[in-house]
Amino acid sequence: MSKLFRLDGRRALVTGAGRGIGRGIALALAEAGAAVTLCARSADEIEAVRDEIRAMGGTADTLPLDVTDSAGFAAAISTRDPFHVFVNNAGTNRPKLLPDVTEEDYDVILGLNLKAAIFAVQAVAGRMTETGTKGSIINMSSQMGHVGAAQRSLYCASKWALEGFTKSVAIELGAQGIRVNTICPTFIETPLTKPYFEDPAFRTEVLGKIKLGRVGQVEDVVGAAVFLACDASAMTTGSAIMVDGGWTAE
Repeated sequence: MSKLFRLDGRRALVTGAGRGIGRGIALALAEAGAAVTLCARSADEIEAVRDEIRAMGGTADTLPLDVTDSAGFAAAISTRDPFHVFVNNAGTNRPKLLPDVTEEDYDVILGLNLKAAIFAVQAVAGRMTETGTKGSIINMSSQMGHVGAAQRSLYCASKWALEGFTKSVAIELGAQGIRVNTICPTFIETPLTKPYFEDPAFRTEVLGKIKLGRVGQVEDVVGAAVFLACDASAMTTGSAIMVDGGWTAE
């Protein structure tokens, strides 16, 4: 059974790998035996994670670029060996009520969470397909891809769309041995979300929705990523794994 959860001899790419969920997943994939490529805009952050992986005996390198530069991302992927695992994790949010939403907010949130995510999959899957490489693509979605919430109109729009995209691409790529799934976390305490929880009212509201009664941690997400990356999930595609503490069960 333990062999099903190993990734020895496989190459994994993680975007948004410098901090938070991306960093946690990159470390977990490396611990499972994968050679991990860390991608983010901040070279110093991903270099620190690379060094951390190497210090624990793992294999890692860096790919410092902005994934919203879809042409640049595709060009970089075309020069590398194909990946067996792609964790499409980079994302952002700007919580606002609808009257306050601007076109610039739309461009930033949908540009990263949806447009960049779609064309990143196109580039990675294209390289896998042309080389006959089988593997797993994991799109980082959210519980907000299955429900709605105030001040999350654009974020929900991006994640609902990503869920539909994932199912469609899973159908297209299944015959080539490429699985495509999403992970849907609840609020996870990261550098991006930590300021939100400093508001007592917000924290109380969130904990009222999470049936397990606590805010999620990065460690709660990484197991789902390792599962979807490895052979333990060999028959899983077009699916969404909820890591939401029961939020969407209601």
